[in-house]
Amino acid sequence: MNDTMSFRISRTFRSASVRAAMCLLATSLSLPAVGAEPDWAGFRGPSGMGISAAKGLPVTWSASENIAWKTPLPGPGASSPIVFGDRIYLTSYTGFFIPGEKGGSQEDLKRHLLALNRKDGTLVWDTAVAAKLPEEDRIRDHGFAANTPAADAERLYVFFGKSGVFAFDHSGKELWQTDVGSKTHGWGTSASPVLYKDLVFINASVESGTLYALDRKTGKEKWQAKGIRDSWNTPVLMTAKSGRQELIVARQGDVLAFNPDTGEQLWSCKTDIGWYMVPSIVAQDGIVYCLGGRSGTAGLAVRAGGSGDVTKTHRLWTSIKGSNVTSPVFLDGHLYWMNDNRGVAYCAKAETGDVVYEERLNRAGEVYASALLAEGRVYYLTRDGRAFVLAANPGFEQLAVNDLRDGSIFNGSPAVDGNRLLIRSDKFLYCIGK
Repeated sequence: MNDTMSFRISRTFRSASVRAAMCLLATSLSLPAVGAEPDWAGFRGPSGMGISAAKGLPVTWSASENIAWKTPLPGPGASSPIVFGDRIYLTSYTGFFIPGEKGGSQEDLKRHLLALNRKDGTLVWDTAVAAKLPEEDRIRDHGFAANTPAADAERLYVFFGKSGVFAFDHSGKELWQTDVGSKTHGWGTSASPVLYKDLVFINASVESGTLYALDRKTGKEKWQAKGIRDSWNTPVLMTAKSGRQELIVARQGDVLAFNPDTGEQLWSCKTDIGWYMVPSIVAQDGIVYCLGGRSGTAGLAVRAGGSGDVTKTHRLWTSIKGSNVTSPVFLDGHLYWMNDNRGVAYCAKAETGDVVYEERLNRAGEVYASALLAEGRVYYLTRDGRAFVLAANPGFEQLAVNDLRDGSIFNGSPAVDGNRLLIRSDKFLYCIGK
Protein backbone atom coordinates (compact mmCIF):
# COMPACT_ATOMS: atom_id res chain seq x y z
CA MET A 1 0.00 0.00 0.00
CA ASN A 2 1.41 3.40 -0.92
CA ASP A 3 1.76 6.45 1.37
CA THR A 4 -1.31 8.15 -0.13
CA MET A 5 -3.53 5.17 0.63
CA SER A 6 -2.25 4.62 4.18
CA PHE A 7 -2.65 8.30 5.01
CA ARG A 8 -6.24 8.44 3.78
CA ILE A 9 -7.26 5.16 5.39
CA SER A 10 -5.78 5.99 8.83
CA ARG A 11 -7.43 9.41 8.81
CA THR A 12 -10.79 7.88 7.85
CA PHE A 13 -10.61 5.17 10.50
CA ARG A 14 -10.28 7.82 13.17
CA SER A 15 -13.46 9.56 12.08
CA ALA A 16 -15.75 6.83 10.72
CA SER A 17 -16.49 3.15 10.82
CA VAL A 18 -14.50 0.48 9.04
CA ARG A 19 -17.37 0.02 6.63
CA ALA A 20 -17.42 3.70 5.75
CA ALA A 21 -13.67 3.67 5.26
CA MET A 22 -13.84 0.77 2.84
CA CYS A 23 -16.58 2.53 0.92
CA LEU A 24 -14.36 5.59 0.65
CA LEU A 25 -11.48 3.41 -0.51
CA ALA A 26 -13.61 1.92 -3.26
CA THR A 27 -14.92 5.21 -4.60
CA SER A 28 -12.19 7.82 -4.07
CA LEU A 29 -10.68 9.25 -7.25
CA SER A 30 -7.55 10.17 -5.31
CA LEU A 31 -6.32 6.59 -4.90
CA PRO A 32 -4.23 5.19 -7.74
CA ALA A 33 -4.71 1.63 -8.93
CA VAL A 34 -2.41 -1.08 -7.65
CA GLY A 35 0.87 -0.91 -9.58
CA ALA A 36 0.19 2.62 -10.83
CA GLU A 37 3.04 5.09 -11.18
CA PRO A 38 3.71 7.10 -7.99
CA ASP A 39 2.35 10.62 -7.82
CA TRP A 40 4.37 13.40 -9.45
CA ALA A 41 5.06 14.76 -5.96
CA GLY A 42 8.23 16.81 -6.49
CA PHE A 43 10.39 18.55 -9.07
CA ARG A 44 10.88 16.33 -12.15
CA GLY A 45 8.73 13.53 -10.78
CA PRO A 46 9.24 10.47 -8.55
CA SER A 47 12.88 9.93 -9.52
CA GLY A 48 13.83 13.59 -9.97
CA MET A 49 14.99 12.68 -13.49
CA GLY A 50 12.08 14.03 -15.57
CA ILE A 51 10.89 10.55 -16.59
CA SER A 52 7.32 9.23 -16.52
CA ALA A 53 6.06 5.69 -17.07
CA ALA A 54 2.55 7.01 -17.81
CA LYS A 55 0.70 5.79 -20.88
CA GLY A 56 -1.59 7.75 -23.14
CA LEU A 57 -0.14 11.21 -22.61
CA PRO A 58 -1.27 13.69 -25.28
CA VAL A 59 0.99 14.43 -28.23
CA THR A 60 -1.00 17.27 -29.76
CA TRP A 61 -2.99 20.13 -28.21
CA SER A 62 -3.85 23.78 -28.63
CA ALA A 63 -5.80 26.45 -26.76
CA SER A 64 -9.00 24.76 -27.97
CA GLU A 65 -7.96 21.10 -28.36
CA ASN A 66 -7.23 18.52 -25.66
CA ILE A 67 -7.65 20.99 -22.78
CA ALA A 68 -9.34 19.16 -19.89
CA TRP A 69 -9.46 22.36 -17.83
CA LYS A 70 -7.72 25.70 -17.43
CA THR A 71 -7.49 27.57 -14.11
CA PRO A 72 -6.50 31.23 -13.61
CA LEU A 73 -3.63 31.74 -11.17
CA PRO A 74 -3.38 34.59 -8.64
CA GLY A 75 0.09 35.50 -9.86
CA PRO A 76 3.13 34.43 -11.87
CA GLY A 77 5.79 31.86 -11.02
CA ALA A 78 8.50 29.67 -12.52
CA SER A 79 7.82 26.69 -10.25
CA SER A 80 6.28 23.49 -11.58
CA PRO A 81 3.02 21.87 -10.43
CA ILE A 82 3.11 18.69 -8.37
CA VAL A 83 0.45 16.01 -7.83
CA PHE A 84 -0.40 14.21 -4.61
CA GLY A 85 -3.58 12.29 -3.87
CA ASP A 86 -6.56 14.22 -5.22
CA ARG A 87 -4.73 17.56 -5.21
CA ILE A 88 -2.40 19.57 -7.42
CA TYR A 89 -0.07 21.96 -5.61
CA LEU A 90 1.64 25.00 -7.10
CA THR A 91 3.28 28.26 -5.98
CA SER A 92 2.82 31.82 -7.27
CA TYR A 93 3.61 35.33 -6.07
CA THR A 94 1.70 38.61 -5.96
CA GLY A 95 2.14 42.24 -5.02
CA PHE A 96 5.49 43.18 -6.54
CA PHE A 97 7.38 42.95 -9.84
CA ILE A 98 4.56 41.30 -11.76
CA PRO A 99 5.47 40.94 -15.46
CA GLY A 100 3.54 43.39 -17.63
CA GLU A 101 2.17 45.32 -14.64
CA LYS A 102 3.23 48.62 -13.14
CA GLY A 103 3.27 49.49 -9.46
CA GLY A 104 3.51 47.28 -6.43
CA SER A 105 6.02 47.38 -3.61
CA GLN A 106 8.14 44.94 -1.67
CA GLU A 107 5.85 45.45 1.33
CA ASP A 108 3.04 43.90 -0.71
CA LEU A 109 5.09 40.89 -1.90
CA LYS A 110 3.53 37.55 -0.97
CA ARG A 111 4.19 33.97 -2.00
CA HIS A 112 1.22 31.67 -2.43
CA LEU A 113 0.90 27.92 -2.03
CA LEU A 114 -2.15 26.79 -3.99
CA ALA A 115 -4.13 23.56 -3.76
CA LEU A 116 -6.34 22.66 -6.71
CA ASN A 117 -8.79 19.86 -7.28
CA ARG A 118 -7.11 17.31 -9.50
CA LYS A 119 -10.35 16.41 -11.27
CA ASP A 120 -11.48 19.84 -12.50
CA GLY A 121 -8.80 22.37 -11.47
CA THR A 122 -10.98 24.30 -9.01
CA LEU A 123 -9.08 26.14 -6.29
CA VAL A 124 -9.38 24.35 -2.95
CA TRP A 125 -7.29 26.75 -0.88
CA ASP A 126 -4.68 29.51 -1.20
CA THR A 127 -2.22 30.08 1.64
CA ALA A 128 -0.22 33.32 1.37
CA VAL A 129 3.14 33.98 3.05
CA ALA A 130 4.48 37.53 3.43
CA ALA A 131 8.04 38.02 2.21
CA LYS A 132 10.89 38.59 4.60
CA LEU A 133 12.30 41.97 3.53
CA PRO A 134 14.29 43.41 1.97
CA GLU A 135 14.08 41.32 -1.19
CA GLU A 136 15.77 41.99 -4.51
CA ASP A 137 14.34 44.98 -6.37
CA ARG A 138 14.25 42.90 -9.51
CA ILE A 139 14.57 39.15 -10.03
CA ARG A 140 15.83 38.53 -13.52
CA ASP A 141 13.44 36.64 -15.79
CA HIS A 142 11.60 34.31 -13.42
CA GLY A 143 10.38 36.18 -10.33
CA PHE A 144 9.84 35.19 -6.70
CA ALA A 145 8.22 31.73 -6.93
CA ALA A 146 10.63 29.47 -8.81
CA ASN A 147 11.08 26.61 -6.30
CA THR A 148 8.77 23.62 -6.87
CA PRO A 149 7.09 22.15 -3.75
CA ALA A 150 7.42 18.55 -2.57
CA ALA A 151 4.75 16.44 -0.85
CA ASP A 152 4.33 13.37 1.30
CA ALA A 153 1.29 11.90 3.08
CA GLU A 154 1.55 14.31 6.02
CA ARG A 155 3.07 17.54 4.73
CA LEU A 156 3.89 19.90 1.88
CA TYR A 157 7.41 21.37 1.80
CA VAL A 158 8.02 24.73 0.18
CA PHE A 159 11.21 26.78 -0.20
CA PHE A 160 10.67 30.55 -0.45
CA GLY A 161 14.29 31.74 -0.55
CA LYS A 162 15.34 34.10 2.25
CA SER A 163 11.79 33.89 3.67
CA GLY A 164 12.65 30.30 4.58
CA VAL A 165 11.58 26.69 4.23
CA PHE A 166 7.97 25.96 5.21
CA ALA A 167 5.94 22.86 5.93
CA PHE A 168 2.14 22.88 5.60
CA ASP A 169 -0.45 20.21 6.15
CA HIS A 170 -2.79 19.25 3.32
CA SER A 171 -5.38 21.78 4.50
CA GLY A 172 -2.89 24.65 4.04
CA LYS A 173 -2.05 25.14 7.74
CA GLU A 174 1.56 26.13 8.43
CA LEU A 175 3.35 23.53 10.58
CA TRP A 176 6.88 24.91 10.77
CA GLN A 177 9.26 27.41 9.22
CA THR A 178 13.08 27.32 9.14
CA ASP A 179 15.52 30.03 8.06
CA VAL A 180 18.33 28.86 5.79
CA GLY A 181 20.03 32.20 5.11
CA SER A 182 19.27 35.84 4.43
CA LYS A 183 21.11 36.60 1.17
CA THR A 184 19.39 37.27 -2.14
CA HIS A 185 20.47 37.38 -5.77
CA GLY A 186 19.46 39.15 -8.95
CA TRP A 187 18.73 35.74 -10.50
CA GLY A 188 16.62 34.73 -7.54
CA THR A 189 16.47 31.23 -6.09
CA SER A 190 15.23 28.06 -7.78
CA ALA A 191 16.37 24.79 -6.13
CA SER A 192 13.46 22.64 -4.93
CA PRO A 193 13.06 20.48 -1.79
CA VAL A 194 14.04 16.80 -2.06
CA LEU A 195 12.63 14.16 0.32
CA TYR A 196 14.57 11.19 1.71
CA LYS A 197 13.62 9.03 4.69
CA ASP A 198 12.80 11.52 7.50
CA LEU A 199 14.77 14.36 5.85
CA VAL A 200 14.13 17.19 3.43
CA PHE A 201 17.15 18.51 1.52
CA ILE A 202 17.44 22.21 0.65
CA ASN A 203 20.10 23.71 -1.61
CA ALA A 204 20.38 27.20 -0.10
CA SER A 205 23.35 28.25 -2.22
CA VAL A 206 21.87 31.70 -2.84
CA GLU A 207 20.79 32.30 0.74
CA SER A 208 23.84 30.99 2.64
CA GLY A 209 26.06 28.88 0.37
CA THR A 210 24.84 25.82 2.29
CA LEU A 211 23.21 22.45 1.60
CA TYR A 212 20.82 21.61 4.46
CA ALA A 213 19.19 18.43 5.69
CA LEU A 214 16.13 19.27 7.79
CA ASP A 215 13.88 17.02 9.85
CA ARG A 216 10.58 16.59 7.99
CA LYS A 217 8.49 16.68 11.17
CA THR A 218 10.07 19.69 12.88
CA GLY A 219 12.21 21.58 10.36
CA LYS A 220 15.21 21.31 12.69
CA GLU A 221 18.62 21.02 11.08
CA LYS A 222 20.09 17.53 10.94
CA TRP A 223 23.25 18.37 9.03
CA GLN A 224 24.69 21.00 6.72
CA ALA A 225 27.46 21.30 4.12
CA LYS A 226 29.07 24.65 3.41
CA GLY A 227 30.70 25.99 0.27
CA ILE A 228 27.82 25.38 -2.16
CA ARG A 229 28.61 28.34 -4.40
CA ASP A 230 26.84 29.49 -7.58
CA SER A 231 24.50 26.50 -7.47
CA TRP A 232 20.85 26.78 -8.58
CA ASN A 233 20.24 23.09 -9.24
CA THR A 234 17.99 20.77 -7.26
CA PRO A 235 19.97 17.95 -5.59
CA VAL A 236 19.45 14.41 -6.88
CA LEU A 237 19.50 11.10 -5.02
CA MET A 238 21.10 8.18 -6.83
CA THR A 239 22.57 4.73 -6.14
CA ALA A 240 26.16 3.87 -6.98
CA LYS A 241 27.08 0.45 -8.40
CA SER A 242 28.08 -0.61 -4.89
CA GLY A 243 24.55 0.08 -3.67
CA ARG A 244 25.61 3.16 -1.73
CA GLN A 245 23.08 5.99 -1.69
CA GLU A 246 24.54 9.34 -2.76
CA LEU A 247 23.15 12.87 -2.78
CA ILE A 248 24.53 14.78 -5.77
CA VAL A 249 24.69 18.53 -6.30
CA ALA A 250 26.67 20.62 -8.79
CA ARG A 251 28.34 23.90 -7.89
CA GLN A 252 30.74 26.24 -9.63
CA GLY A 253 33.75 24.17 -10.66
CA ASP A 254 32.77 20.69 -9.51
CA VAL A 255 30.14 18.06 -8.77
CA LEU A 256 29.83 16.88 -5.17
CA ALA A 257 28.44 13.69 -3.62
CA PHE A 258 27.29 13.43 0.00
CA ASN A 259 26.14 10.68 2.31
CA PRO A 260 22.44 11.64 2.54
CA ASP A 261 22.13 10.32 6.10
CA THR A 262 25.11 12.13 7.64
CA GLY A 263 26.20 14.91 5.28
CA GLU A 264 29.69 13.46 4.91
CA GLN A 265 31.21 14.50 1.58
CA LEU A 266 32.00 11.33 -0.35
CA TRP A 267 33.65 12.59 -3.50
CA SER A 268 34.13 15.56 -5.82
CA CYS A 269 34.80 15.82 -9.53
CA LYS A 270 35.97 18.89 -11.41
CA THR A 271 33.69 20.03 -14.21
CA ASP A 272 35.86 22.50 -16.16
CA ILE A 273 32.74 24.71 -16.06
CA GLY A 274 33.73 28.14 -14.84
CA TRP A 275 30.50 29.67 -13.62
CA TYR A 276 27.11 28.86 -12.12
CA MET A 277 25.33 25.50 -12.29
CA VAL A 278 21.58 25.49 -12.93
CA PRO A 279 20.55 22.25 -14.71
CA SER A 280 19.77 19.35 -12.40
CA ILE A 281 21.88 16.24 -12.74
CA VAL A 282 20.58 12.96 -14.13
CA ALA A 283 21.98 9.57 -13.18
CA GLN A 284 21.69 6.11 -14.68
CA ASP A 285 23.44 2.80 -13.89
CA GLY A 286 25.81 4.43 -11.40
CA ILE A 287 26.86 7.23 -13.78
CA VAL A 288 26.22 10.94 -13.09
CA TYR A 289 25.61 13.25 -16.08
CA CYS A 290 25.98 16.99 -15.62
CA LEU A 291 25.33 19.94 -17.92
CA GLY A 292 25.83 23.59 -17.06
CA GLY A 293 27.78 26.82 -17.16
CA ARG A 294 26.91 30.37 -18.12
CA SER A 295 27.68 29.85 -21.78
CA GLY A 296 25.62 26.68 -21.88
CA THR A 297 28.43 24.83 -23.62
CA ALA A 298 29.76 22.22 -21.22
CA GLY A 299 28.93 18.78 -19.89
CA LEU A 300 30.53 15.74 -18.30
CA ALA A 301 29.95 12.23 -17.00
CA VAL A 302 31.43 10.79 -13.80
CA ARG A 303 31.16 7.34 -12.26
CA ALA A 304 29.68 7.47 -8.76
CA GLY A 305 30.95 5.44 -5.80
CA GLY A 306 34.40 6.98 -5.43
CA SER A 307 36.18 8.76 -2.59
CA GLY A 308 37.92 12.14 -2.46
CA ASP A 309 38.80 13.96 -5.69
CA VAL A 310 37.81 11.50 -8.41
CA THR A 311 38.51 13.74 -11.40
CA LYS A 312 41.37 11.58 -12.69
CA THR A 313 39.92 8.21 -11.74
CA HIS A 314 36.16 8.42 -12.30
CA ARG A 315 35.52 11.23 -14.79
CA LEU A 316 34.54 9.50 -18.02
CA TRP A 317 34.25 12.35 -20.49
CA THR A 318 33.74 16.08 -20.91
CA SER A 319 31.94 17.87 -23.71
CA ILE A 320 31.71 21.39 -25.09
CA LYS A 321 27.95 20.96 -25.56
CA GLY A 322 25.65 21.69 -22.64
CA SER A 323 22.80 23.77 -21.28
CA ASN A 324 22.47 26.98 -19.33
CA VAL A 325 19.16 26.33 -17.52
CA THR A 326 17.30 23.24 -18.78
CA SER A 327 17.90 19.74 -17.38
CA PRO A 328 18.33 16.67 -19.63
CA VAL A 329 16.70 13.23 -19.74
CA PHE A 330 18.27 9.82 -20.31
CA LEU A 331 16.96 6.90 -22.40
CA ASP A 332 18.63 3.82 -23.88
CA GLY A 333 22.18 5.10 -23.71
CA HIS A 334 21.42 8.62 -24.91
CA LEU A 335 20.98 12.05 -23.33
CA TYR A 336 18.40 14.53 -24.67
CA TRP A 337 18.17 18.24 -23.87
CA MET A 338 17.67 21.72 -25.30
CA ASN A 339 20.07 24.60 -25.20
CA ASP A 340 17.79 27.23 -23.74
CA ASN A 341 19.35 30.30 -25.35
CA ARG A 342 19.57 28.96 -28.90
CA GLY A 343 16.46 26.82 -29.34
CA VAL A 344 18.62 23.83 -30.30
CA ALA A 345 17.69 20.25 -29.43
CA TYR A 346 20.52 17.81 -28.70
CA CYS A 347 20.99 14.08 -28.54
CA ALA A 348 24.33 12.72 -27.30
CA LYS A 349 25.77 9.29 -26.60
CA ALA A 350 25.86 8.80 -22.85
CA GLU A 351 28.94 6.56 -23.12
CA THR A 352 31.14 9.16 -24.80
CA GLY A 353 29.33 12.51 -24.82
CA ASP A 354 29.54 12.58 -28.61
CA VAL A 355 26.68 14.57 -30.15
CA VAL A 356 24.39 12.46 -32.34
CA TYR A 357 22.25 15.34 -33.54
CA GLU A 358 22.10 19.09 -33.00
CA GLU A 359 18.90 20.49 -34.53
CA ARG A 360 17.60 24.04 -34.33
CA LEU A 361 13.84 23.93 -33.81
CA ASN A 362 11.88 26.36 -35.95
CA ARG A 363 11.31 29.58 -33.97
CA ALA A 364 11.68 27.76 -30.66
CA GLY A 365 13.15 30.75 -28.85
CA GLU A 366 14.18 30.47 -25.21
CA VAL A 367 13.49 27.41 -23.08
CA TYR A 368 13.68 27.40 -19.27
CA ALA A 369 11.54 24.30 -18.64
CA SER A 370 13.40 21.02 -18.23
CA ALA A 371 12.82 18.14 -20.61
CA LEU A 372 10.11 15.55 -19.93
CA LEU A 373 10.45 11.96 -21.18
CA ALA A 374 7.42 9.68 -21.58
CA GLU A 375 6.42 6.86 -23.96
CA GLY A 376 9.50 7.28 -26.10
CA ARG A 377 8.87 11.01 -26.55
CA VAL A 378 10.67 14.11 -25.29
CA TYR A 379 8.62 17.20 -24.50
CA TYR A 380 10.27 20.64 -24.66
CA LEU A 381 8.26 23.69 -23.53
CA THR A 382 9.35 27.14 -24.69
CA ARG A 383 9.00 30.33 -22.67
CA ASP A 384 6.33 31.65 -25.06
CA GLY A 385 4.09 28.59 -24.59
CA ARG A 386 4.90 26.31 -27.49
CA ALA A 387 5.71 22.66 -26.86
CA PHE A 388 7.91 20.67 -29.24
CA VAL A 389 7.43 16.91 -29.08
CA LEU A 390 10.33 14.86 -30.44
CA ALA A 391 10.88 11.14 -30.76
CA ALA A 392 13.32 9.93 -28.12
CA ASN A 393 15.67 8.14 -30.46
CA PRO A 394 19.04 8.96 -32.04
CA GLY A 395 17.42 9.90 -35.34
CA PHE A 396 15.92 13.38 -35.13
CA GLU A 397 12.15 13.26 -35.60
CA GLN A 398 9.73 16.04 -34.70
CA LEU A 399 6.29 14.65 -33.86
CA ALA A 400 4.32 17.81 -33.04
CA VAL A 401 4.44 21.50 -32.23
CA ASN A 402 1.72 22.67 -29.83
CA ASP A 403 0.74 26.24 -29.07
CA LEU A 404 -0.67 27.52 -25.77
CA ARG A 405 0.53 31.11 -26.05
CA ASP A 406 -1.59 33.23 -23.71
CA GLY A 407 0.35 36.50 -23.61
CA SER A 408 2.41 35.50 -20.58
CA ILE A 409 5.57 33.49 -19.88
CA PHE A 410 5.95 29.72 -19.43
CA ASN A 411 8.95 29.03 -17.18
CA GLY A 412 7.84 25.96 -15.18
CA SER A 413 8.54 22.40 -16.30
CA PRO A 414 5.65 20.13 -17.39
CA ALA A 415 4.31 17.66 -14.83
CA VAL A 416 2.42 14.40 -15.28
CA ASP A 417 -1.04 13.71 -13.81
CA GLY A 418 -2.10 10.19 -14.77
CA ASN A 419 -2.47 10.30 -18.55
CA ARG A 420 -2.59 14.10 -18.62
CA LEU A 421 0.01 16.85 -18.67
CA LEU A 422 0.09 19.89 -16.37
CA ILE A 423 1.63 23.06 -17.76
CA ARG A 424 1.70 26.41 -15.97
CA SER A 425 2.17 29.90 -17.33
CA ASP A 426 2.26 33.15 -15.40
CA LYS A 427 -1.51 33.37 -15.90
CA PHE A 428 -2.96 29.85 -15.96
CA LEU A 429 -2.52 26.23 -15.01
CA TYR A 430 -3.47 24.00 -17.95
CA CYS A 431 -4.49 20.36 -17.70
CA ILE A 432 -3.88 18.80 -21.09
CA GLY A 433 -5.68 15.62 -22.02
CA LYS A 434 -9.13 14.30 -22.74
